[in-house]
Amino acid sequence: MAMKMLAAGGMPVLTDGVRTADESNPKGYYELEAVKELHKQSDTSWLEDARGKAVKVVSFLLTWLPETYDYKVIFMQRDVREVIASETTMLLQRGQPVDTASEDHTRLVYQQHLAKVEKFLSNRRCFTTMKLNYRDALERPEDAARRIRDFLGRPLDVEQMAQVADPALYRNRVPPA
Repeated sequence: MAMKMLAAGGMPVLTDGVRTADESNPKGYYELEAVKELHKQSDTSWLEDARGKAVKVVSFLLTWLPETYDYKVIFMQRDVREVIASETTMLLQRGQPVDTASEDHTRLVYQQHLAKVEKFLSNRRCFTTMKLNYRDALERPEDAARRIRDFLGRPLDVEQMAQVADPALYRNRVPPA
């Protein structure tokens, strides 16, 4: 959702269209396959092309970004239970096995991972981070769009960004903890 908001607001985005929309994400993924190779320390020349553009990087891969650039990170946060439910649904739709017995363990590991990534980001000068709660962005998209615009310091179209939020796609909602 954040990448689509940025694109709608007028921010150039770096994607390759390899992963197309599907049942799990009918509005598309806005991904770049080269990003998925960061942990293999392979070619990062695409980073030069990414300057001034939005690029989706999942939390696991943020720690592999080289410190030779400055990054503004919009860290989309979502209730871990919703993330697990969403991933489980996606795996089941693909016909892949799901071990629901280990959900508590998965939640703990994921929470530890997020804490580690947040600490990493706060300890590196090359990262400036803004946290954005997924539920809040859906419930108050204009506020989220303004925060993003102000954080990035760009003349983004807040109204267009806010129109991207689609509560109908919030399918794995859990009550607030």
